[in-house]
Amino acid sequence: MIIPCIDLMAGKVVQLVQGRDKALEADSLAAMLDQFSPFAEIQVIDLDAALGNGSNDALVEQAAARSKARVGGGVRSPDRARTLVVQGAHRVIVGTAAFSETGVRHDFLASIAAAIGRERLIVALDSKDGKIMVKGWREATRLTAEQVLGELSPHCAGFLCTYVDKEGMMQGTDLAWFERLRAATDLEITAAGGITTLDDVRALLAMNVHAAIGMAVYTGRLNLLELASINSGARK
Repeated sequence: MIIPCIDLMAGKVVQLVQGRDKALEADSLAAMLDQFSPFAEIQVIDLDAALGNGSNDALVEQAAARSKARVGGGVRSPDRARTLVVQGAHRVIVGTAAFSETGVRHDFLASIAAAIGRERLIVALDSKDGKIMVKGWREATRLTAEQVLGELSPHCAGFLCTYVDKEGMMQGTDLAWFERLRAATDLEITAAGGITTLDDVRALLAMNVHAAIGMAVYTGRLNLLELASINSGARK
């Protein structure tokens, strides 16, 4: 499945490079939702909530009302996860709060799963230089994605795995890394970060990995009509 991405910051749809530098502001949210309407699911990340700079709840609710949306950003409590579900989120993405300095926060993840249902929970594994990143990709843990997949599996329905090294840079992604992750778990994996070409997309789909695409769509490097056609074929 191909999943177009919407990142929200300061009331606008944006795309960042390496999670830091704003590369562009997109059209209005309504316009983006119209463009993404051929796709079965979209991904919405509230960057302000993720960074502790407020939230874009009204826009999240607008997106979830019009699309089947997996939503993340600033999910640090069961109450926040429940709020996103009430706002219409089909699934909730948890990143930083899933980890402590020493490893996986099992009690926290169990509380999220109890609040919204394990089938709604996706854990984000954002990797740079081989290590899982937290706090808006500003701090590295000692953990690798490969190390924690097994530990996380009882708590969630799948994983959002971002290759941060190339995020937003349109230089391709690390297909070998996603292949290793695919071999390590039977749960759903969604790939993100550096997906630039149709070959990238097809390779991921061939290994039964979803492709979450942002910058390459917003800059026109990837054509939405072509992606929708590939996506339709992949679902058959």
